[in-house]
Amino acid sequence: MSEVYKIGITINNNKPINEVSSINVLANKGIIGDRHFKQFNDPYNQLTLIESENIDYYNIKHGLNIPYIDFRRNIITKGIKLNDLVGKKILVGKVELEGIDLCRPCKHLCEVLGQENIIKEFLRRGGIRCQILTSSSIKINDKINILN
Repeated sequence: MSEVYKIGITINNNKPINEVSSINVLANKGIIGDRHFKQFNDPYNQLTLIESENIDYYNIKHGLNIPYIDFRRNIITKGIKLNDLVGKKILVGKVELEGIDLCRPCKHLCEVLGQENIIKEFLRRGGIRCQILTSSSIKINDKINILN
């Protein structure tokens, strides 16, 4: 079964991500208390997800132990292939999301993690960007279901 494994937010850009047990989201605006929350928010900046399995693969391959939350995505999932969800609607707990685009790694992530190969390694493993369609909360262990 697919589920929310970890959750992280930060109020300011370029600051460490704080691990939290739940978040409140507002449709088309983002995560309350996160750096990307806005009244009129671009769907590309509302919420991001990444697979814990991709982080595990990277850590094992390179003999590292980088915490999940340090990969700077809002939700770390377990048991779901996120790349398949672009263009689809999913339900995370009680929140309906739509997969908008793949979330590509950036130079900033390479610098924060001190790993030059992050862009290459996570080009197709960096997660997805989602538009928030309904307002509610998301918490650790919430189930993830594909709607269409």
